[in-house]
Parts: sequence; structure tokens; C-alpha cells
Amino acid sequence: MSDQQSSYRQIMKATSLFGGVQVFNILIAIIRSKFIAVLLGPAGMGIAGLLNSTTNFIGALTSFGIGTSAVKNVAIANGSGNQIRIAIVIKVLRQLVWYTGSLGAIITLLLSPWLSEITFGNRDYTLAFIWISITLLFNQLTVGRMVILQGMQKLQYLAKASLSGSLFGLVITVPLYYRYGVDGIIPAIIFTSVIAFFFSWFFSRKVRIESIKLSKIRTFAEGKNMLIMGFMVSLSGLITLGTSYIVRIYISNTGGVEEVGLYTAGFTIINTYVGLVLTAMATDYYPRLSAVAYDNKKCTEAINHQAEIVLLILAPIIVVFLVFIKWVIIILYSTKFVTVDAMIHWAALGMLFRAASWAVSFVFISKGDAKLFFWNELIANIYALALNILGYHFFGLTGLGISFLITYLLYLIQVFLIAKKQYSFSFSNTFLKVFSFQLLLAISCFLTMRFIIFPYSYFLGGIMIIISVFYSYKALDKFIGLKELIKNVINRYLKK
Repeated sequence: MSDQQSSYRQIMKATSLFGGVQVFNILIAIIRSKFIAVLLGPAGMGIAGLLNSTTNFIGALTSFGIGTSAVKNVAIANGSGNQIRIAIVIKVLRQLVWYTGSLGAIITLLLSPWLSEITFGNRDYTLAFIWISITLLFNQLTVGRMVILQGMQKLQYLAKASLSGSLFGLVITVPLYYRYGVDGIIPAIIFTSVIAFFFSWFFSRKVRIESIKLSKIRTFAEGKNMLIMGFMVSLSGLITLGTSYIVRIYISNTGGVEEVGLYTAGFTIINTYVGLVLTAMATDYYPRLSAVAYDNKKCTEAINHQAEIVLLILAPIIVVFLVFIKWVIIILYSTKFVTVDAMIHWAALGMLFRAASWAVSFVFISKGDAKLFFWNELIANIYALALNILGYHFFGLTGLGISFLITYLLYLIQVFLIAKKQYSFSFSNTFLKVFSFQLLLAISCFLTMRFIIFPYSYFLGGIMIIISVFYSYKALDKFIGLKELIKNVINRYLKK
């Protein structure tokens, strides 16, 4: 097997593994929300949501983005093969998550009366915030353990830790809601964080790490880079949250709360269900790219391989969504939400540009270029906000889909030009062929569903789905020997 084919197979293996994990976690989240809604009612669901969102916000402020930035450091150390270097980086990481987790817990504890006042309009939930302050420490310790597994490329352990934490968290918390009702919310939040930490600790212990002692000065010197990069990642995330918040406020003030609900539902489909592929791939992609970040040629090769695979998997899904989006909306929500189909049609086209730009944008954090990463994201958020407001002002919800498409077209151009100038990046001919074909097919499908009447639109759309799937299958077979892999899986199954 060639090195190139091995690289493609690694991407597919990780994608299938973590795609399954993401689907499982989404199902667990849906089941948990259903139980909370039935057992606690809207009021209980609101209390749980407000408590979690408040502590999550504090966690985002005090975690310094270590969950993202430290993966690069662990991956580079792991790539060196130097056990002492690996031990030093992981020792520093473990110290930092204790410091940052304790900081989040202490701030929540000290500010508990004011957090209750700000969140609920009274101080009745002061004790609740005091109790759940400990979850910020456990959550950060969990992040530290998961970073070790991700950076060391122990993907099966990482998947098992995530799945076990989600499943047992559900099993433990549902009886609490059933037995204690609203009074079970606080114990459920605490138990969930403790269970997640236990499984992350259990599986990370299976990774052998040398024991080493470090002085506080050495710890700070080694951890400085993690904190700086992490802070920029965290700040960028807060800016993105702020942008999303402003857009929602603008929609609410202009079109009403119902319009906000439609907007949220539409982009949940795009970002959660279609974007699931990107989320699954990032777990393996980020540490793998970080391990070759020192070499621009290897970086370019890794980015192109990732971009090709993500498009080959994502494009058929997007074409399916373009054809059957009304049915998808009805199944996931109800007929009351079908008015967002035009918005999702435009946004679905934008997902192709998002997928390509996503693969390139990882190069900034993989190389640890904190300032460049921050300014790149800040500029993108500025024009994304402007385009969203203009799009909604002139075309309503459909305009938000159009603005999504334009935003990621501009973002792809932006990250490509920066990466080309800074790291000599270029797209391969193979990527350009895959991207051009799937984009042309998606545009044809978009036009068919918008302008050709039923049932001819579904007939033509069905043909385009078959073409997209067949093209991706043939390309994947060429890259990774997909036909052979499928035969091997079938034979193993039949032998059982």
C-alpha cells in the first residue's frame, strides 16, 4: 500500500469511527432532552438550560482554549517519538487543566449570588451555582484527559471514553429526574461531569506515559505557548458566539421570535446534521496535521487529502438535502418549519465552500500562529455579521442562506490566499477536479429543485443523487480501494 493510499485510509477510518460517535452522542442528547421535557416540563428544562449555559460560558472564559491548543503540542511531541518530550508536554497539560479548572470553579463559587441574579433575576439559585461550581473543575480535567488521547492518536480509546460518558451519564441522570423532579437537576449536572471525567481518566490511563517532575518555572515556560494559542482560540470562539447573538437579536427585533426559531431550526440542520462529517473528521485531522506542521510540503499534502475526502463524503449528502429538504424538515420538526427550505437550499451550497475552507483553516492553529488565526477569524466574523444583517434585511430568512453561501465563498478565498502567502499552500489538481464536479452537480440540483415543477424535479434530482454517489464511490475506490475494503468487511461478517 502506498503512503498516499495509507493517508486516505486513515482519514476514512477516523471519519467512520467518529461519525458513529457523533451520531450516538446526538441520539443521547435527543433522548436526554425528551426525558427532561417530559419529567420536568418547560420550566425544568429552562432551569437546566440556563444553569448549563451560564457555567459553559464561564468555562469558555477560564479554560483558555486548552482543549484545542494543547492537542497540537501533544501531537507534535508524539510525532517526535521522544518519550521524555511527550512526558514533559503531558505533565504541563495536566498542571494547566488543574489551574484553569480551579479558576473556573472559584469564579463560579465567588460570583454565585450575582450569577443567580443575572441568570434568573433573583438570588434563589445561589446555592445551585455553589454546588455546580465543582463541575467546571471536573469538565476541565476531562478535557485534559481527552486531549491526551486525541493528541496521541489513541482514537479508539477516545471514542470509547466519549461513548461511555454519554451513555452512563444518561443512565444515571434519568432516574434522578424521575425521582426528584426539578430538585434532581443539580445532582444530575454534577454526576454527568464526574462520570465523564471517570471514563476519560480510565481510558487515558491505558496510555503509557513516563513519570517526570517539573519545576513551576519550567511548567510556565512550556505552557506559555499553549495558553497564548488557547486564549486566541477562546477569544475567537467568544467573538463567533457574539456574532450569532447579535444576528438573533436583530432577527427578533425585526421579524419576531418565531423568525428566530425558524432560523435556529434551519441552521441546526445544516450545522449539526450536515456538519457532523466535519466534526467527526476534526478529531483525527487536527493532531495529524499538527504532527507535520513543521513541513509546508507535508502540510499541503495533508490538507489536500483531507479536503478531497471531506468533499467526496459530504457532496452526496448535500445533494440529498437539496432534493429532499422539505421531507427532512417535516421529519425533524413539523410542517410549520417548511418555510425555511429556501434558506437551507442556499446554505447547502455554502457547505461545499465551508468544507474546503475548513480543511485549509486548520493550518493556522496547527502551526501555532495565534495572531494570524485570531485576525483571520475576526475579519471573517465582521463580514459574516454584515452579510447576515443585509441578507435578512433585503430577503428575509432566504437572505440568511444567501449570506451563508457568500460568507464561506469569501472565507475560502481568504484562507487560501493567506495560506498560500504564509506557507506556500496550493490546491492539488485532484482536489480542484473533485470540487468543480461536485459543485457543478450541486448547483444543477439547486436550480432543478427551485425552478422545475413536481414530479420532474424529484426525478431529475434522484438522477443527480445517483451521479454524485457514483462519482464519490469511484473516487474513493481509487484513493483507498473502497471495493476491496467493503468485500473484506462482508467476508469477515459472513465468517462469523
